[in-house]
Amino acid sequence: MEQNLFVYNTLTRKKEKFEPLNPPHVGMYVCGPTVYSDVHLGNCRTYISFDLIFRYLTHLGYKVRYVRNITDAGHLEGDAGDEGEDKISKKARVAQLEPMEIVQKYTVGFHDVMQIFNILPPSIEPTATGHIIEQIELVKAILAKGYAYEVDGSVYFDVEKYNKTQDYGILNGRNLEDLLNNTRTLGGQEEKHGKLDFALWIKAKPEHIMKWPSPWGVGFPGWHLECSAMSNKYLGEQFDIHGGGIDLVPTHHTNEIAQNVASCGKNPATYWVHTNMLTVNGQKMSKSLGNSFLPHELFTGDHSILNKGYSPMTVRFFMLQANYRSTLDFGNDAMEASEKGFKRLMNSFALIDNLKPSAENGVDIQPLLDRAYAAMNDDFNSPVLIAELFEASRIVNSVYDGKLKINAENLELLKFMMNTFITDVLGLKNEQSGNEDLPKILNLIVTLRNEAKINHDYATSDKIRNGLQQIGFQLNDSKEGTNWSKI
Repeated sequence: MEQNLFVYNTLTRKKEKFEPLNPPHVGMYVCGPTVYSDVHLGNCRTYISFDLIFRYLTHLGYKVRYVRNITDAGHLEGDAGDEGEDKISKKARVAQLEPMEIVQKYTVGFHDVMQIFNILPPSIEPTATGHIIEQIELVKAILAKGYAYEVDGSVYFDVEKYNKTQDYGILNGRNLEDLLNNTRTLGGQEEKHGKLDFALWIKAKPEHIMKWPSPWGVGFPGWHLECSAMSNKYLGEQFDIHGGGIDLVPTHHTNEIAQNVASCGKNPATYWVHTNMLTVNGQKMSKSLGNSFLPHELFTGDHSILNKGYSPMTVRFFMLQANYRSTLDFGNDAMEASEKGFKRLMNSFALIDNLKPSAENGVDIQPLLDRAYAAMNDDFNSPVLIAELFEASRIVNSVYDGKLKINAENLELLKFMMNTFITDVLGLKNEQSGNEDLPKILNLIVTLRNEAKINHDYATSDKIRNGLQQIGFQLNDSKEGTNWSKI
């Protein structure tokens, strides 16, 4: 079925109809992690959000090339500028390891967490160190267009010269004067023509570990340059979606646009999509406040702020219960509510193959399915979708209990809806490993109990009912027979 998808575009600050440059192909680039430490929950929220987008675009029939990079060099401690030590080099120096040992350790850890959250791998996962040649070529192109200059082995982007013909603040909505007035003096400022100029290539000090030869001397690429070079290589000068966390808008993505326009005259992406922050009890997550925790601490509950541990699918469900553009506030009460909601949804989902169609028309599923698509077509509105899935869950339970009729056609629509949106789009799965055959086992137990009742063996019948109740399953006797449900 044809769907009209609308996506909120940070660039235009409004929802726009999604129209790929080269349908059915879609190019999507998302800024990946800098692998110098464990991936934090804020990052996980971003990657779960883009996993949702990736899954839904694929479901709609688009052939998505999803590129998500690994930053393994060039990201300095001063995220917004060109100051401080390389994050990976510093970690390696402190730990007395090779930088690539740090990269390997935290890349593996990142992949493990992505798998735990059932996040699909991207189509391509390029690394910054694997694309030094492409970055050098991009610097050459920007220099040739006159938007960069070289000083003693370093190359800087000339923001004020660029802004004479282009709008440098087109993404962040700031004009150059405001940006200049609110920019502090950074390290290496004496080399730059202007306060906002940023490094494309940085001359390496003798003690710097990760460095490469270039036409300007031995050095390393600027952080912003990496994503421009890798997105250009795998998706072209222009592609459909560029994504990341909202914290990347003011500087990193603003500079990416400037680099691309300066080198080839084109804004790299049609739609700029950004996820919002994760807060804890209304406060920004930070180590200084003591409210920052890692995914494995959330799973085990091994943190002072947590009442208990929560399963990966509960956490994923919790994150999907808010729109990706909304601030998501973490709290124990919210997590416990999500845990109950997730279990309720998955319990009804487990019953769906046991439903029997009626000859009567009964409930009409098509309007419910239409609303589910309408939710996702409205900027991937997962919380509204989940509300519709809870309505589907209510219908499943009512049909199972014999309180509602459903014909064969609508039963197939109901199965399609729940399988499509719970499994394929939201990426949720039942975490009760080894319980795939549970419905068959319980149905066998119900049959044995019914035989006991027929043989007037009420002691065994009651023993089965009471035993199941103690382990969380309720038997419901009716004129149509006996059904079971999770308490």
